[in-house]
Amino acid sequence: MTTALVLIDLQDAIFRGRGGARQQAADAALETAGTQAAMVLAAARDRGLAVIHVQHDGPAGHRLEQGTPGWALRAQTAPRDGEAVIHKTASDAFLGTTLGDTLRGLGAGRIVLAGCMSDFCVDTTCRSAVAHGFDVVLVADGHATVDNDVLAFEQIVAHHNVTLDGFNVGPREIRVRPAAEIVAAGF
Repeated sequence: MTTALVLIDLQDAIFRGRGGARQQAADAALETAGTQAAMVLAAARDRGLAVIHVQHDGPAGHRLEQGTPGWALRAQTAPRDGEAVIHKTASDAFLGTTLGDTLRGLGAGRIVLAGCMSDFCVDTTCRSAVAHGFDVVLVADGHATVDNDVLAFEQIVAHHNVTLDGFNVGPREIRVRPAAEIVAAGF
């Protein structure tokens, strides 16, 4: 089965103004997740796997407003020439985009996924992927989010890692694995 790497919303301003009293800790968590995603990205490129970057296009005035500096993809995981960049406006990277067609065109039946926000775009895209016929490996330490009114971001990430591991739709399922394990296993 062909595997592709999908990186979700690793954008400069993804956490800007959303971290509250723990903004500095959230930014550090984003840096850690970005580093793990970058490790998986480097290995995927070395193995010649297809890489797809998903970029959120926010409305006017949004921190991810298209064309603004904060909208840019993070340097540590920036696309190279020839790597697809798919733009989305919803949490589900499949909704109203070419992601499904792009993956099918590549012959991918499995995706390795990392990015932001764990409780929105990462979760929704993982669940949607299995419904669209793809197996998913979520990079356990390669996704991040910010605190909400109930849980700290560390709890949200841990919750999603436990909840999504083994989630399935028919024969398709999500597995959650650390970046180092994914790279060591050769994807």
